[in-house]
Amino acid sequence: MSEPLHHNVLDQLFRTARSYNGYLDRPVSEAQFRAIWDLLKFGPTSANGLPARIVWCVSDDAKERLAAAALPGNADKIRKAPVTAIIGMDNAFYDYLPELLPHTDARSWFVGKDDLARTTAFRNSSLQGAYFILAARALGLDTGPMSGFDNAAVDAAFFGDRPSVKSNFISTLGYGDPASIFERSPRPDFERFNRIT
Repeated sequence: MSEPLHHNVLDQLFRTARSYNGYLDRPVSEAQFRAIWDLLKFGPTSANGLPARIVWCVSDDAKERLAAAALPGNADKIRKAPVTAIIGMDNAFYDYLPELLPHTDARSWFVGKDDLARTTAFRNSSLQGAYFILAARALGLDTGPMSGFDNAAVDAAFFGDRPSVKSNFISTLGYGDPASIFERSPRPDFERFNRIT
């Protein structure tokens, strides 16, 4: 049985964590990318499908190609961040199910059912994107998740060799600069957006 996490951990993951608009001049290593993946891959996905496909944009060339597909404000964030991750989704994720869920023929649930496969890939890659954020925070890094980009242009630039993979969202990654954020926006109490039946 799991025990509740210490309040300091909950602060780091949720209560005092922020989405950053800028970062300190500190590099993020490939070992840290791998450590993020090695945590997020354990988050639950439907049928253990793991549809997320991540491109880690580190080089100036990759950042520039991604920035070219983003809104101007986001483009500047991408160029200046140590890393920006493209969280993609493989709409043909089910081809890996014989390996990832070997005890049943889960692939047959999705073959020829494109709408179901797309919906499942989107939902579960979004979950994996959230795990990405929490894993980064758990490892002492900060993120700046965003939409505000041309998905088709990003797909052409980064997933052109894998037509089944489409972009979901992007996130900058690094050591957040406190000067780049403003006061936290409101977070309503339980009663505002919840009900118990």
